Amino acid sequence: MTTSTAGRAEFRDAMARVAAAVSILTTDGPGGRCGITLSAVCSVTDTPPTVLACVNRSSAMHDVFVRNGRVALNVLGGDQTQLARHFSGATKVAMEDRFTWDIWTPTAPVPVLRDAPVTMTGVLRQHTPMGSHSVLFIGVEEIHVRGDGGDGLVYHNRDFHRLGA
Repeated sequence: MTTSTAGRAEFRDAMARVAAAVSILTTDGPGGRCGITLSAVCSVTDTPPTVLACVNRSSAMHDVFVRNGRVALNVLGGDQTQLARHFSGATKVAMEDRFTWDIWTPTAPVPVLRDAPVTMTGVLRQHTPMGSHSVLFIGVEEIHVRGDGGDGLVYHNRDFHRLGA
């Protein structure tokens, strides 16, 4: 076991070893349409249904989420690794091109992935700055759970991994 001072590099290294579900947070509205891959997402309460998502305040998308106020949290399945890479910016596919693919539910007010194991749409109830990020509190209004459940996708040791059912 290694012990070190809790500096930025040490913290990031430690957090890289914490497996986390992978989601794409999307929005559309007066601020524009965008999406971003996240692993910092968790439930807050079931009364009322609320989740939180952490977004870097220096990201150009941060202000778009805040301005639009309506979002979709698309929890990714094990077969959606490439999609996670696209929305993390790793593949350099332009944002507008990502929304032309035939993977979105056409009638949704914000981009909802048709084949995501879980999607939750809702409104931004509050955003709280914390260091380099904002904690976005999302009031969940609608939930869709894919019937078969499928495999999960987690981020661990700075890479995506398929998690079997």
